[in-house]
Amino acid sequence: MPSSTVVAEPSTRGCKPQYSSNTKNDDFPRFMHKGKTDYYARKRLITQAKNKYNSPKYRLVVRITNRDIICQVVHAKLQGDFVLAAAYAHELPRYGIKHGLTNWAAAYATGLLVARRALVKLGLDEKYQGVEEPEGDLVLTEANDEGPRPFKAFLDVGLRRTSTGARIFGAMKGASDGGIFVPHSENRFPGYDPEAKELDADMLKSYIYGGHVAEYMEALEEEDDERFKKQFSTYLADDIGSADIEEIYTEAHKAIRADPAPKPTDKSKLAEYKKASKQNKPSKIGKEQRAANVKAKVDAYMAASA
Repeated sequence: MPSSTVVAEPSTRGCKPQYSSNTKNDDFPRFMHKGKTDYYARKRLITQAKNKYNSPKYRLVVRITNRDIICQVVHAKLQGDFVLAAAYAHELPRYGIKHGLTNWAAAYATGLLVARRALVKLGLDEKYQGVEEPEGDLVLTEANDEGPRPFKAFLDVGLRRTSTGARIFGAMKGASDGGIFVPHSENRFPGYDPEAKELDADMLKSYIYGGHVAEYMEALEEEDDERFKKQFSTYLADDIGSADIEEIYTEAHKAIRADPAPKPTDKSKLAEYKKASKQNKPSKIGKEQRAANVKAKVDAYMAASA
């Protein structure tokens, strides 16, 4: 039989007890942080010059989720951020864009919508119309000689990567063409050649009107018809082909300029919902009533067991 080996336990005499610690060092934050804010960028976006006497510094905030695009015009106070105007991609079906609500063209339309809403709220919509028929060129909103200076907002990209052709720049382009002065260059638009340092205006115009989607639809239909019917089933259900994409976005831009106001919410059933919630909410009872209820249950149990 193999000989068994006895291993002696190490002695713990004179050793200090070891405690596990959840903190790495003394500078570890007390509360868990989600890391959703780039404070290096935020400090520079909200810091205002001291000689401007409490004038708000506005930001064009663009956030992209899995199914939506959010554009807001925001300014910061000591109490927090305050929203002047907001627009969402899920509002675009009102203007005829019912599919592809998170693509580049939808981002442009959402930026255009928030720009027109903000200018209507400020009373600048007539003086700063922006670019009504975009051709893909770099156009910055310039001051009007007859009226006030243009409304100015700086792009806030959050934690998004600022890659060339990113959708956040589509929203920025839409807001700029909508009449807001957003300081930017052409370096991050689709179609920009970093070597030649030139912008292909035709490619950018194609993205604005959904031309890249139409090209992909045509290519996919030729390569794999079954996959095309599956991937664009909602388009086909509404009888939308690749030739209809540009017209849809053109008409949507006109509709946004004609009526950028948000759709009023239906509050007719609000009182009904409040009433139902109160009915399902148990009423509060005092200490004496609770004691009486317990005594009644005890008496009933004793009477049944007797």
